[in-house]
Amino acid sequence: MTPENFADRVRAREQLVGYWIVTDNQPAAERIAGIGYDYVAVDGQHGLLDYRAWLTTMTAVDARGSSAGIVRVPAIDPAWIGKALDTGARGVIVPLVNTADEAALAVRACRYPPDGVRSFGPFRSSLRIGPTPADANAAVVCLAMIETPDGLRNVDDICATPGLDGLYVGPADLTLAVGGRYPGDQAVRPAFDEAVDRILTAAHKSGIACAMHCPDGETAARMLARGFTMTTISNDLAHLEQAATAHLKTARTP
Repeated sequence: MTPENFADRVRAREQLVGYWIVTDNQPAAERIAGIGYDYVAVDGQHGLLDYRAWLTTMTAVDARGSSAGIVRVPAIDPAWIGKALDTGARGVIVPLVNTADEAALAVRACRYPPDGVRSFGPFRSSLRIGPTPADANAAVVCLAMIETPDGLRNVDDICATPGLDGLYVGPADLTLAVGGRYPGDQAVRPAFDEAVDRILTAAHKSGIACAMHCPDGETAARMLARGFTMTTISNDLAHLEQAATAHLKTARTP
């Protein structure tokens, strides 16, 4: 896989596996990008990175030349979406999309005129994407997160939004949306699974991609088998803690 055909693969609904970055650590991101993941996602909403770190992380991912870099932006905001794409990101994940109108706003923020409202100033992104507006429009993807009661209620209309490339399930917030007391609350597991099936069905009917964030590779494999076309695995901070904990336990075991 080369990053250049990432958008085509998303739209063809190929099965893709990605990784999640939440820390400002460019050497680590560069190493992860060379492992073989189809994409590396930077968490600009809840991650521990500022805008400069988005830029340097995208540069680090591009340095390996095998994974596509994408960014989860903080909000449905054309300014944030434009800034994320200006780093050279090949797509954005947009959180808390509740309606088709909000999905349309996100899509238009990803595209240059006449298809959208993105401002032209790609000082870095033009090195990797485009550089003409039409080529850039074709090369970046827009994924809408379904993770709220309204988003779930309106998922069919959201899927019908022209130019939307896919949905992205945020399992933590979706659990809360169906009545969970905390992320992963097993008391609402049947309602959660029903919501996931509804999201998958809506995406499949509309012929767009559907992604799920997963805590580990085993879960990612199950979600791909369930019908998801994209799965993102855990995050760098969680894996750092898990590895350090395992080594400490081994060292202290008699």
